[in-house]
Amino acid sequence: MALLLLACAGAAQVPAPAAAAAADASAPQQEAVAKGQFRKATVRVGEIIEFELTSDHAPALEIIFPDSAASFAPFEYVGRRYRPTRTRQGRSLDQAVYRLRTFSLDSVQTLSVPITVLRGRDTLVVPTLPVQVRLLRTAPVVVAAVEVPALRQNLQLRPVATRFNYPYWLAGLAGLLLLAGGLVLGFRQRLRLRYRRYRLRKNHAYFLAQYARHVERFTLSRSLNNMERAITLWKNYLSTLTNFNITSLTTREIVARYHHDPDVRQALMLADRVIYGNQFSEEDAETDPIFDLLRQFAERQYELVMRVEGE
Repeated sequence: MALLLLACAGAAQVPAPAAAAAADASAPQQEAVAKGQFRKATVRVGEIIEFELTSDHAPALEIIFPDSAASFAPFEYVGRRYRPTRTRQGRSLDQAVYRLRTFSLDSVQTLSVPITVLRGRDTLVVPTLPVQVRLLRTAPVVVAAVEVPALRQNLQLRPVATRFNYPYWLAGLAGLLLLAGGLVLGFRQRLRLRYRRYRLRKNHAYFLAQYARHVERFTLSRSLNNMERAITLWKNYLSTLTNFNITSLTTREIVARYHHDPDVRQALMLADRVIYGNQFSEEDAETDPIFDLLRQFAERQYELVMRVEGE
């Protein structure tokens, strides 16, 4: 009986650490979701440093790495590159390399990024273990005991190259265009009238010069071809002056068009008798008034149009 009691007492006094170890062995082993590390141990202000994030997990576990919207404080996100998930021998490997930079002046800077784990309908955000990087200072450290040297002033002006001021020139050009557009809109009718009168004067001077040349050629050669050319030039000029084509009209239609003007009727009838009636001789003086009558009528029509345009 005594031996039995001693055996029961020994089984009841099992050490607590051994019991805890047995419980841990029976529970599923907890694995790390992801881990990160800097590829360099030091970094300068504003310098880009690469942060490597890896995850070795079971294929059934869905893990999402942080993107550009995540917080990388005290670092700033610059970019990233990643590799597709690789699964070998029942394990999946995810890897991404982030390009970061910092403008913080802390000597030692710590980074921990959030990892998202999807388990059915649940979402779990697990931060990685913090990793550190040391900041390299490029400015010399000022010792308080050392006196700061006095600065020497240099007030001498330095020559500065002259640069073309595009904004002001473009603004001035735009202002001139607006001013010109306003003037055109405001004086459009007057400018159009002035241009119309200028064209009329120019065409009239050209007509008189060409008409005088044909008359001179007829006087020297007494050729009916030169007479026909002068009359054709007269018809074309009047068609342009009055905006009515008379080149295809007969003599009677032209006379009726100009209200039976005596100069037009007399000149055209004499021209028809000479050209189409074969009643022409080189000594005939009746052909000379034809050109004067037509020229005088053209000048009267020009003055009439100019008065109408002036009104």
